[in-house]
Parts: sequence; C-alpha cells; structure tokens
Amino acid sequence: MSVESGKLTIALSKGRILKGSLPLLAAAGIELSEAPADSRKLLFATSHPQVRILIIRASDVPTFVSYGAADMGVAGKDVLLENDVSGFYEMMDLQIARCRLVLASRPDADLGKPCLKIATKYVKTTRDWCAAHGYQIEVVRLYGSMELAPLVGLADAIVDVMESGNTLRENGLVVRDHIMGISSRLIINRASMKVKTGLIKPIMKKISAAMPDEVTC
Repeated sequence: MSVESGKLTIALSKGRILKGSLPLLAAAGIELSEAPADSRKLLFATSHPQVRILIIRASDVPTFVSYGAADMGVAGKDVLLENDVSGFYEMMDLQIARCRLVLASRPDADLGKPCLKIATKYVKTTRDWCAAHGYQIEVVRLYGSMELAPLVGLADAIVDVMESGNTLRENGLVVRDHIMGISSRLIINRASMKVKTGLIKPIMKKISAAMPDEVTC
C-alpha cells in the first residue's frame, strides 16, 4: 500500500463525475482548496486536513484505487465492468452521472445478419451482453467519434453510453436495445478499508446521507 498512512486520498475524474461528487464530498466536510478548472494541478488539498483529492482520467480511477495510490475513488459502472483490477471494494451506488449503455444503429440496419460488426470501447461488456442475447459479433474497438462508424460503413452498430440521445439523433442513429443503466460508484482500496476505517466510515456515512433520491434510468 503506497498511500500516506495519515492521509486519505480520493481519486475523481473531470466532467459529470466531478460535478456530481463535489456536493457529496462537501456534505462530508471535504471541499477543494481551488477550482480544478483554473489549475493544471492533478493533486489538490481540501478543507479537510487529512483528505486530498486526485483528478485523473476516468479509466484510471480503478487502477489508482486498486494499487493503493488512492484510498477511495468514484468511477462509473461502465468503467468498472471493463477494468480487470480487483484490489478494491465497490461500496456504494452514488446515483450520480447517470446514463444508459445502449446498442444503436441506423434505422434501416439489419441486426439479424449472421455476424454483426459493432464499434465500441466497451469491448468486454459488449461481448458478454451480445453472447447472452444470441448475437454473433466482431468488435471494432474505437475510443471516440463512435457515431461515425455506422455512417461510413465501419460497423453495423455501436455500443456506447447515452445521456440525452441528442448526439445519436443528430447523426441519424436510433437506439435498438437498452443494455444497462449506468451510474457512478464509490470504490475503496481493500487495505485502506482495514487500516483507515476510522477516517473512511464517517465520510461514507455523511456521503450516504447526502445522496440524491434514486431515479430510474
């Protein structure tokens, strides 16, 4: 375990997760010392003398927590499903940064063909879901501009997260199936949960009390 014994380090990522996490952390007496948008720093002091915050890429949060570079973190369920590290506990659904993971294509796409080409960055989740639903697929791994793939013949369909659906509609795509609802989870390093429980549990209790009411995706 590499984190400082007297400190608690929390890993977050910019965007919707950071925006949704900050009010929950504030309820636990943890506020950033400066606005991340105004700084190039990645490590921030907070109003809590024993807590600091890392701001890193969303896909790296489980790795930092699993290997003890951070004690706690907030990551989307989509990221957790794709990650192969296991040195953490998934403690709590924070009910923030909600979206849906969907299968989408052009309206006239034939999804009944013998082998579908699906573009996605969610390779593991896509393979597992398609196998369970009887689809034979070839995965085309992409990390951005997913909606282009069916438009230029790179893929028959895509699997991607959707919040409002506006990007799909603007690119002439429609949702063909709902795979799962996604929200952000609080994860905690296994060793930290044992040796820093006196710091972690009060924070968890205050976060839990401040969580939004559950909303169905």
